[in-house]
Amino acid sequence: MPVTRLTPRRVAKPWGRTDIGPLFDAGGERIGEIWFELPDGRPEPALLIKYLFTSEALSVQVHPDDAGAQAVGARQGKEEAWVILDADDDAAIGLGLEQRIAPEELRDAALDGSIEELIDWKPVAPGDHFHVTPGTIHAIGGGLTLVEVQQYADITYRLYDYGRPRDLHLEEAMACADPGPYLTPNLRTPIAVGVDRLVDGPKFGLVDAHLDDFAALPDLGASGPVWFIPVDGSGEIDGEPWRPGECWLFDDAANLAALAGSGRALIAWATAA
Repeated sequence: MPVTRLTPRRVAKPWGRTDIGPLFDAGGERIGEIWFELPDGRPEPALLIKYLFTSEALSVQVHPDDAGAQAVGARQGKEEAWVILDADDDAAIGLGLEQRIAPEELRDAALDGSIEELIDWKPVAPGDHFHVTPGTIHAIGGGLTLVEVQQYADITYRLYDYGRPRDLHLEEAMACADPGPYLTPNLRTPIAVGVDRLVDGPKFGLVDAHLDDFAALPDLGASGPVWFIPVDGSGEIDGEPWRPGECWLFDDAANLAALAGSGRALIAWATAA
C-alpha cells in the first residue's frame, strides 16, 4: 500500500512545555514541536506537519516567499496554516500590525521592543484556523496546542525575541516583512457535510473533516501526495490502524479510498502553484 506512517520527532524549544497532553510524551524535556518525518533516505516532501505546544510567546518573526528563500540558497519559502486544538482562556496569536507603518519605524520597533504593542493580537479558541502567507509578521502566543501545516522549509527570520539569547535576523526580516495589517479572512468553506475547506492555495490545500465514516470522504480536489492528520477518533488504512497524534502520507490522493473509521482529521496536499 503506497502510504507511510510518518515518524514523530520531538523538538525542544525555550517556549515549549513538559506536559504536552495525552498523545505525546515530552520525555522530561521542554518540547515545543513534534515534526512528522519520512524515513531516512527519502527525499524531502513538499509539506511538513507539526504539532506546537506553547507555554509562552514565540518570537516575532517572518518567513520569505519562494523567491526570497531561493535567493539565499533554500529550496522554497514558508507558507503555513495553523489549526487551534486547545487554548487557554487568554491565549492569543499576533498576526500583522494594527496599522501600516514605514519600514524604518518597523526597524526601530524591533530594536527597542515596542513591536509587541504594534502587533495585532487576536484572541483564539479551539477550532480557529489561520492561513499565514510569506511576509506576514506574526507571533504565536503562550497557552496553545495547534497543528501547523507548512511548506517544508526551516527558514525563519526573527524580528524580536523578548530578550532571549537567540540570534535575530533583522536585515533578512526587513527584506521580506509586510509592515501592515493581516487581512486574510480565514473562512470555512463547506465541501460536504462535516468537511470544510480551510486553505485553498497558493502553496497547499487543507480541509478539516469530521466524519462518521471516512470511507465516504468526498472528492477534495487534491492530487499527488496527501497528508492525513487524525486528531480524534480511530480507524484503519488498508487494514493498518490509525490513531490521533499520528500523521500518514499517501503517495497519491486516489489512495484515500483505503481510509476507514470515524472521527476528525486534517487533510493537506501541495498544490501545483
